[in-house]
Amino acid sequence: MNQRPQVDGVLFLAVMALLAFGLIMVYSSSAVFAEDRYGDAWYFVKRQVIFVAIGLLAMLAALRLGYQRLVRLGFALLLFTVILLVLVLIPGLGSTAGGSSRWFRVGSFGFQPGELAKVAFVIFLAVSLTRRKEHIQTFSAGFMPHLVIAGVLILLLLGQPDFGTAATLAMLLFFMLFVAGTRLSYILASALAALPMAYLLIVGEGYRMRRLLAFLDPWSDRLDKGYQVTESLISFGSGGLAGLGLGEGKHKLFFLPAAHTDFVFSMVGEELGFIGALLVLGLFVVVVWRGLRAALRAPDLFGTYLAFGLTALIALQVLINVGVVVGLLPTKGLTLPFFSYGGSSMICMLFAAGLLLHVSGSGSASGQVESKLTWP
Repeated sequence: MNQRPQVDGVLFLAVMALLAFGLIMVYSSSAVFAEDRYGDAWYFVKRQVIFVAIGLLAMLAALRLGYQRLVRLGFALLLFTVILLVLVLIPGLGSTAGGSSRWFRVGSFGFQPGELAKVAFVIFLAVSLTRRKEHIQTFSAGFMPHLVIAGVLILLLLGQPDFGTAATLAMLLFFMLFVAGTRLSYILASALAALPMAYLLIVGEGYRMRRLLAFLDPWSDRLDKGYQVTESLISFGSGGLAGLGLGEGKHKLFFLPAAHTDFVFSMVGEELGFIGALLVLGLFVVVVWRGLRAALRAPDLFGTYLAFGLTALIALQVLINVGVVVGLLPTKGLTLPFFSYGGSSMICMLFAAGLLLHVSGSGSASGQVESKLTWP
């Protein structure tokens, strides 16, 4: 008789701690702005609670569905995502804000299909790499089909434009191909071929070039191109070791843009200091550790690839978001998983967490302890 999967309690508690911590910081960083803009200091927190509730339902659905069933649904989910990415570009269907058409909106709520694309792409790659395991080192069957699918998604994302998500998908592709055992020469050659295209995309768009210049020398234009980066650095650095105290941050008072979304980690540094920032990063380390553990103990190859991919997705977003906040990377519109304000990201990341919990539980129930990876 098959044992029912046992939920990884450590992974579950780490995610729940990030959710709780995130709600506190969303309120602390948004209350003044929300009161000024909407007349309700709890405006963003109320909405975030709704997003978390839907996300927890998505997590539960993933646990009930079971990751094995995604083998049959992987391509259909990817096709559905592609359709959404096409529809969002159609005027009247997609909502445009800040020069980007990334959202479907119903009233004051919106959904960003780019967030779904990340999870759908990982699921598709896990399915495809498992089915092509005997041909993974060939160019025509093991490498090229995945590159083409990734190219379609990336082109649709660049059409919005959403350079950050497009870059994330490219990194996920190379990571998962490497883990699956694709020839390293194919990966390196395609990465080198992509560099000129990335260069043209950056220099061809004024706002991307300004972000790059702000990253290279943010203090040279402190009040314009480098404003967001320098305010983030000042905010993060002003907290010192223990922080100014919860709710006592100053940069959320209309100095730091996106203080409750992309730059919420800056507020962690300011209000809770280096200790608080380490605590948040420590929780993410636990999530990544348990995700990798789930991958290595998965009862089948599909579970291994899926857990590796989802863990890489979470880790990449954390590294990029924190890297931007502390000035190590150019500004990108990527949220901090389970933490930043935002509905699409929260729901999709919690669905991914549910899949990780199921893979981990399935591995524990089967007693599987060995990886089935083929390293290059």
